[in-house]
Amino acid sequence: MKQHSNILSIPVMVAALGYFVDIYDLVLFSIVRKPSLTSLGLQGVELEQSGLWLLNIQMVGMLIGGLVWGVLGDKKGRLSVLFGSIIMYSVANILNAYVVNITQYGILRFVAGVGLAGELGAGITLVSEILKKEDRGWGTTIVATVGVSGAILAGILGLNFDWTTCYLVGGGLGLLLLLMRIGVFESGMYKASKEIGHKMGSLSMLFSNKERVYTYFKCILIGLPIWYTIGILITLSPELGRELNIQGEIKPALSIMYCYAGVTLGDLVSGVMSQYFKSRKKVLQFFVAATLVMVIAYFFMHGASVQQFYLLFSVLGFAAGYWAVLITTASEQFGTNIRATVTTSVPNFIRASLVPISLAYSYLQVIGLHKLTSALLTGIVCCIIAFIAAYKLKESYHKELDYHESH
Repeated sequence: MKQHSNILSIPVMVAALGYFVDIYDLVLFSIVRKPSLTSLGLQGVELEQSGLWLLNIQMVGMLIGGLVWGVLGDKKGRLSVLFGSIIMYSVANILNAYVVNITQYGILRFVAGVGLAGELGAGITLVSEILKKEDRGWGTTIVATVGVSGAILAGILGLNFDWTTCYLVGGGLGLLLLLMRIGVFESGMYKASKEIGHKMGSLSMLFSNKERVYTYFKCILIGLPIWYTIGILITLSPELGRELNIQGEIKPALSIMYCYAGVTLGDLVSGVMSQYFKSRKKVLQFFVAATLVMVIAYFFMHGASVQQFYLLFSVLGFAAGYWAVLITTASEQFGTNIRATVTTSVPNFIRASLVPISLAYSYLQVIGLHKLTSALLTGIVCCIIAFIAAYKLKESYHKELDYHESH
């Protein structure tokens, strides 16, 4: 029922390149936030406030898209999502190069968010189902490691080209990838499940069972530190760095590049560790704990040089580089008939968690806490919640995936 591929097969490589484009587009706004908003006439405190608003709009789009694409992935197939989502976010990014006001910018960030939501989950689900259980950790590690390096390309282009060009390149890469996807085969496990007549892509099936709901939300909570790190500490590094009296200009593109260089290595190492120790759970706990240590270290950088600050971003990114293991774990926790729904929606709920995280960060300042204190407290809470969730999650390394959830 399940056709086994090797970890260097075309579906794995195409999923990896798809995630590469996904990450490029996902972090691009953080890189071009200041120049793009400045060109639209915003300045001062508007840059931070409008930037967070646009980032939240994109994350809300991803939250909605995660559910929509996830259900479609189970009802219509993994490949339908891989094709549909990439068309949506590619077109949105091309149009984003021509916005003339903040309203247009917000609409297109929302549409791009919906489109981006389908890429990772569908790719990880497909790879998990076409590889043997001993190999799926290696396959998803390749997808994540290749994928997150897309942020480095976004950083290089952000440093050397106008923000409009960066959006056009992102859209163009997406359309090019669309052509590469022709000929990729559907998951045999999925096709067999559908032929048998199992109910596919049911949100009610996911949320009607208390244990499934708890497992689902534990997967989401484990990812909180990742998007706190990217959305607050890295995206707002110019503003936070000013409060820390960092010596030198902090460039968002370099912040992203240094952070994702660490994330790339972290995803590789965490994936290898999960295979070597034959445990997803232990690796998740280790990397969440390491992230907490590095979050605290971030706020002890008072007066450091900008080069030292960038170096810390790399180490922080490495600690937060457990995305591959986390999404693989999510895919392994559920049956074939709702696996795409879970694996597609979980990463987007994690990304959308940046909305309450940023609101908490802002609220703590409203009630009188300093900007740095607000950011630190928010980060500590995210890491503690994530560690508890990882501790309580069931181990899934040895789990066979060819099964179905009952009503």
